[in-house]
Amino acid sequence: MSVLSILKERGFVEDLTHTEELEDYLVNNRATCYIGFDPTAASLHVGSLVCIMALAHMQRHGHRPIALVGGGTGLIGDPSGKTELRKIITQEEIDENKKGLWLQLSRFLDFSEDKALLLDNASWLTKLEYIPFLRDIGKHFSVNRMVKAESYKARMESEDGLTFIEFNYMLLQAYDFMQLAKSYDCFLQMGGSDQWGNIVAGIDLTRRTLGKQAFGITFPLITTASGIKMGKTHKGAVWLDAQRFSPYEYYQFWVNADDADVVRFLALFTFLPMEEIDQVSHIKGADLNKAKAILAYEATKICHGEDEAIKALKASVSMFGNIEIPRDLLTSSSIPRGSHLVTNEKSVPSSSYNKDDVIGKISIIDLFMDAGLCKTKSDARRLVQQGGAYINGNRAVSLDHVITAEDIEKNEILLRAGKKKYHKIILN
Repeated sequence: MSVLSILKERGFVEDLTHTEELEDYLVNNRATCYIGFDPTAASLHVGSLVCIMALAHMQRHGHRPIALVGGGTGLIGDPSGKTELRKIITQEEIDENKKGLWLQLSRFLDFSEDKALLLDNASWLTKLEYIPFLRDIGKHFSVNRMVKAESYKARMESEDGLTFIEFNYMLLQAYDFMQLAKSYDCFLQMGGSDQWGNIVAGIDLTRRTLGKQAFGITFPLITTASGIKMGKTHKGAVWLDAQRFSPYEYYQFWVNADDADVVRFLALFTFLPMEEIDQVSHIKGADLNKAKAILAYEATKICHGEDEAIKALKASVSMFGNIEIPRDLLTSSSIPRGSHLVTNEKSVPSSSYNKDDVIGKISIIDLFMDAGLCKTKSDARRLVQQGGAYINGNRAVSLDHVITAEDIEKNEILLRAGKKKYHKIILN
């Protein structure tokens, strides 16, 4: 089965260009493809995972992926999918952010021996001269056609409008594609559905300037069954950086997936075979939690490594009790199976406090907020009022409660918000 068929089967493809020619190109060539990542933060997040996993599938099927870090375009800001001007970041911020992106992408892609490439478009974009660029590249773009692109239309109809600096973004991304085609024989660009206009512009520019056929694939915007944009939680984005979002929290994000999302997420965010994943569609009720555990384990293993995935699994068991994974469920998964797991609570999110600073001095409202279980004091008060705040398994009932020695067990306080959000307070 070709990689394009794999991507379609697993739910990656929303749209593509030149369907038959692209299929033939991928079957008969060791293709080089690319996806761009603007370094607007020092970490990627779950919303980028579809793109990253698509590159990983390309590599697993013998093709060469390029992860293009937008050190140049990041200085401009992509208007796609935005109704307001993106914050302009400095070169120093971009350089720092690139380091984090390179580290994270290396977990998903093998960059040894040029099996994949990490490139930065600043190496060519920042050297462009304005007048030659307008004469050689700008002449190939129709303003009438550009303003019809969805990414531009949305901004032009917004209150802030579209700035001239953003209007140039499509030209720069198209230039990236042409440059990669010329220098690296890269003739396939992939990206989110909001990148369709930019990708098509690059295909057209490559044809006009190099006389070569290029291709594009776009991915759907992934939302949860409840309609929430993928990767959003009460704490904000689900980062791939372990310092911003711990492996345990990452595991919990996946294990708490909606029942309706499990099969789709297994297809998109793990490498487990589709014939095994298809069997999960017949599982219902409590048994589906076992498939969720495998989803969480496999997703965490890919992002943070198998050791961290096992730690997160054991930490989850220590909090919620053991879950026995049947040996005939998603058999390609390396998740530990059997009736017993030696638990490890070290991966449970925790904070250390001086005991003298807590007893009789800190309120339950402040403690839940400091632990990150609530964003504000108002959220913490609401949690207590609705009966969702617990201390060592006991429901908190008073908004004025101040921590006492009776709230401490073995120099620890286990906080719980709702059914599944835990944080351990360790007292010294």
